[in-house]
Amino acid sequence: MNASLAFELSPHDFLVKTDISPIQVSPNTFKGFIANQVDLLMSLETPVVIWAKLPRGESWQGEIDRCIALSEGARSLFLFRNTLEETNDEQAAVQEVLNPLVVDSYRHHATSQDRLVTLHLAGDTLLRREFFFIVWSDQFCNGVCAQRSRSKRGNESSEGEHDTSDPPIEASEKRNQLSLAHTLDPSRIQQLLLRLETLVRSSSFEFTDHLATESPCTLLQIVDQWHTYGTQQPLPMSSPQLVNQLLGKHLHRQEELWQRSNTYRKQAEIVEVLQIQNEELINTVRAKDEFISNVGQELRTPLTNMKTALTLLNSPNLKPPQRQRYMDLLVKECDRQSSLIGSLLDLVSLDQMAERQTLQPISLSEVVPGVVSTYQPLAEEKGVRLAYTVPEGLPAIACLNPWLRQIVVSLLHNGIKFTPRGGQVWVKAKQQGDYIQLEFRDTGVGIPVQEIPKIFDRFYRVRQIAMEDPGGAGLGLTIVQQLLLRCGGSISVKSRPNDGSIFNVLLPIYQYRDVDKPSE
Repeated sequence: MNASLAFELSPHDFLVKTDISPIQVSPNTFKGFIANQVDLLMSLETPVVIWAKLPRGESWQGEIDRCIALSEGARSLFLFRNTLEETNDEQAAVQEVLNPLVVDSYRHHATSQDRLVTLHLAGDTLLRREFFFIVWSDQFCNGVCAQRSRSKRGNESSEGEHDTSDPPIEASEKRNQLSLAHTLDPSRIQQLLLRLETLVRSSSFEFTDHLATESPCTLLQIVDQWHTYGTQQPLPMSSPQLVNQLLGKHLHRQEELWQRSNTYRKQAEIVEVLQIQNEELINTVRAKDEFISNVGQELRTPLTNMKTALTLLNSPNLKPPQRQRYMDLLVKECDRQSSLIGSLLDLVSLDQMAERQTLQPISLSEVVPGVVSTYQPLAEEKGVRLAYTVPEGLPAIACLNPWLRQIVVSLLHNGIKFTPRGGQVWVKAKQQGDYIQLEFRDTGVGIPVQEIPKIFDRFYRVRQIAMEDPGGAGLGLTIVQQLLLRCGGSISVKSRPNDGSIFNVLLPIYQYRDVDKPSE
């Protein structure tokens, strides 16, 4: 490589130009790599010299402190920091890098050859976006250079007001990865040192010598010391054993990180499940609160009506027709109250029954004809034709006998109730794949399209029907839907005002085990 060209490159770019392929790493990976090297250096008993430019932040402060507190043998540490625009912040940055207690301990063991120097870089140097950790010793040489990518924001600031501070790596973890180049070749590391020497000599640098005596060194004297490493012959060679140790430490740390990330992932999955369960519990509590509120309102209405009727019955001037009307109102509201309480008990008992009961094979021909016969007198009294069709040979369904009976009763009752004189209500059964379809069709008043999605809500009554006959509890279709859900079935509705309704019920066919199959 052309020597003059090398001095125009940053340390990272220089390594890349020497055919070292950079890799993209996260700041955490970069930090782990540096920590592994510090662990290795702490075991060396040979003099060590370190040139470092690391990010700011508490986690990196610990690595710098560990570098300062290396073995008591001769060692030197040269720290590079970007100069901040504000003087107060500059002082804060210096204090952040160097822990006074650690520096005092270093000073106590320092020799005349040791150096502990902080160099404050001008904002427009080639090192602005660079981080590096260079080690030079008789047993181990290593050079790690990382470079922040150029962001759009960073380019804009470079055209105007310069951002010369090192942002904490932790804060930019998600925004930027680092381009990392690494070498163990002493000759390349030697070129890196000459590169740093040239940058310092050609730029405006301020420095702090933390071991300053009555006769402090000048910056040029410090840089001259680097020159001896950059021209040292023969070049030191890294011990294969130490390189293996570094690789082992890195693999061990990667395994720890993998184990930790795996633990965090499992914890995150548990937290996600707990959050879902918590939301479900909150929704259940809210639903129960809303249910209790609705129950209170539904119970209050008939009680209010009965109280009003009783008050009016005490009037001495009440005529017989009026008295009879109030008595009919009392009977009607009592029936409504009884229907509401019965429906509530049915709804509450569903969960308890589902936990205790096992679905059984049930034949529709054992239930539907009996329910139709029970409601035949009511249909005839209203002038409604009631019929059913249940073909022979239909497979048994998976349900409970009381559940199926209640489903058929509720849907038949609704069909008769809301079908005017001269109308028809009929039930048809047929097989549809793995299900038996029960179709409840009537020629009644129908349901407005916009209200169909709400008819299965608790206490919901279609407005038109509620005005004509407010006696229902508004829980019948809710109970039907819940019963079907518990046995793996479903219900759907097609209806238009004055054109009747069709309720399609799907009930799953019972799946016999081999030992349970009935004999033919």
